Amino acid sequence: MEDKYAKTAREILNCIGGGENVISSAHCATRLRLVLKDESKINMDALEQIELVKGNFNNGGQFQIILGTGIVDKVYAEFVKIGNVAEMTKEEVKQEAAKKMNPVQKLLKTLADVFVPILPALVASGLLMGINNILTAQGMFFADMSLVDAYPQIKDLADMINLASNAGFTFLPVLIGFSAAKIFGGTPILGAVIGAIMIHPDLLNGYSYGQALLDGTVPYWHIFGLPVAKVGYQGTVLPVIVSVFCMSFIEKRLRKVVPAMLDNIITPLVSVLVTAALTFLFIGPVMRTVGDAMTNAVMWLFFDLGPLGGLIYGVTYPLLVITGMHHSLVTAETQILANIQTLGGSPTFVVVACANCAQGAAALAVMMLMRKNAKMKSMASASGISAFLGITEPAIFGVNLKLRYPFYAALIGGGIGAAYATMMHVLSVSQGPCGLIGVICIRPDCMLQFLVSTIITIICTFIITILFGKTIGRKQQA
Repeated sequence: MEDKYAKTAREILNCIGGGENVISSAHCATRLRLVLKDESKINMDALEQIELVKGNFNNGGQFQIILGTGIVDKVYAEFVKIGNVAEMTKEEVKQEAAKKMNPVQKLLKTLADVFVPILPALVASGLLMGINNILTAQGMFFADMSLVDAYPQIKDLADMINLASNAGFTFLPVLIGFSAAKIFGGTPILGAVIGAIMIHPDLLNGYSYGQALLDGTVPYWHIFGLPVAKVGYQGTVLPVIVSVFCMSFIEKRLRKVVPAMLDNIITPLVSVLVTAALTFLFIGPVMRTVGDAMTNAVMWLFFDLGPLGGLIYGVTYPLLVITGMHHSLVTAETQILANIQTLGGSPTFVVVACANCAQGAAALAVMMLMRKNAKMKSMASASGISAFLGITEPAIFGVNLKLRYPFYAALIGGGIGAAYATMMHVLSVSQGPCGLIGVICIRPDCMLQFLVSTIITIICTFIITILFGKTIGRKQQA
């Protein structure tokens, strides 16, 4: 007799158009990840009636079916066997899914892929900066004194931690160059060299560029009569990404035409030299302007509009998640963190954390409202907890969007919490899990207000979801 996992696998295959409609498949801890030839063949109503299926959503070209921990691997084993489907890794499935994206989606995915490998370095640097802030903050533990002032013997330790915390941000272009070259198909170490060239100590430090412009003291090279600003790109993100893209393009073309005997000499030489020239002549100045505009737009939203700006960002973020456009925010966030010493921190992290907690609170409220629908109750409880930890897709696509009213409530509740956080000037010092546990990424003097912001978000969203469920969503309670 067919066991429940094989039965579930066969039912899923029937609902998605059979094994012949599957381009690639993989699974993560809780979900089947599928790339399908024709998504119009999906029988959504029948899929949602399968006992072990807890929800589904489409994200980044992948159709994902939520089964749960301990179940998905067993169902997947039967799925590939019954459907005669080729097994792939998650990365290979992502590559297949990317082929179905439009140019804008591909661009945003590429930007996100560049930053994902370097996130641990930014998280470590940010958290070390938080530790340094605890040690050196005036009045946190003693009136008008820091821990270093009170205990001078730890001053050298604090200095060492401060140096370690700055390293990731100081050499960020090198890290980005290495990562971007891997994504663009170039030699990673040459990408790192381009990043290093852009922050070479012989250049005017990028952080001093604005004042040098005002003072008229910007240094220049004069190359064949052409003045080229001798300025570094510290605290920037886009210039190194575009420069390394050009370097990778040049390198790949050269490797096709340069004789093998000369390839290891000519290709790196020409790739680095031409890219460096293009960087200082065109790419750097243009992309610095674009990057500064992005950063200024975010700063204007939060520091000029204040709570209204936080409200707008908090309401907009979940809408961007639905379309996958939220990946575009990674670039601006990283550039803000790269300038953390001058800006003090990023205001966007707490807003995203509030938006995510709102989705979790809405899902948990749905769990309270559902009386007879055991499947929806189970899905709502699991996805709600997941959202509090920063993973919102199951809550958004599996529960809130499906019922609509919880999603509307989450937009309102998340916006309220984000507005409060912005009003209280809550800032983060690193990237990390955008949920309740994200408190570890917040500046020490802002941690309490971060927790207050998320609690306000959760309470408001829960109450609004219950009210909506009793009114506009009452027909869906079963």
